[in-house]
Amino acid sequence: MSIIINLKIFLFMAIFLLTRQIKIYAILMLFAFIHELGHLIAGVSLGLKVNNIKIAPYGFSIEFKEPNKTSNMSSKKLIIALAGPLTNLLIIGIIYIFSYLKKIYSWNLENLIYANILIFIFNMLPIYPLDGGRIIKQIIEICMGKKEANIYTQKISYITIILLTMVTSILILMYKNIALLIIIIYLWIIVIRENKYQKMLTNIVEKNID
Repeated sequence: MSIIINLKIFLFMAIFLLTRQIKIYAILMLFAFIHELGHLIAGVSLGLKVNNIKIAPYGFSIEFKEPNKTSNMSSKKLIIALAGPLTNLLIIGIIYIFSYLKKIYSWNLENLIYANILIFIFNMLPIYPLDGGRIIKQIIEICMGKKEANIYTQKISYITIILLTMVTSILILMYKNIALLIIIIYLWIIVIRENKYQKMLTNIVEKNID
């Protein structure tokens, strides 16, 4: 198992520090880590081994080793993808119940709930390789096959990022929030990178067939 750290995380920290949003960023990264623990527990419970852990500016990601021969791999990937967002929903529920029973309503608790809602919404965007994109891909793969899953997932990712860019552009003009600009740029980067990767895989398969 290897741990890969994206050095751009320090650039993000500097930007959020300058914009006086470092505390929010720290809270988001903490719960992003807990979110990823949900994936880890699900994957290990299903008998998969961790290949690497990546620490990126927008959070953490875990890559599992795929066995050469295994049944229901698509179903296992679907469960793993769902585990992260469900972890955030569980945290929201625990904090809400705790605050209700203890009659505690503080700014800090609201921030914790808000952070987990943001992480849940962000990860459930139907953009691959975010959890929402992975969930859609595995469902399509189970129903229609791997090739169709790759094609439709890419199309859905591009449609989503275009719509998000339009909405985010308006929000940036209204609220002057640089964090929104950073997020949308990074989403474009991962969508374009995934598209190039899929094209490379397609070319390799076609050459092998020829």
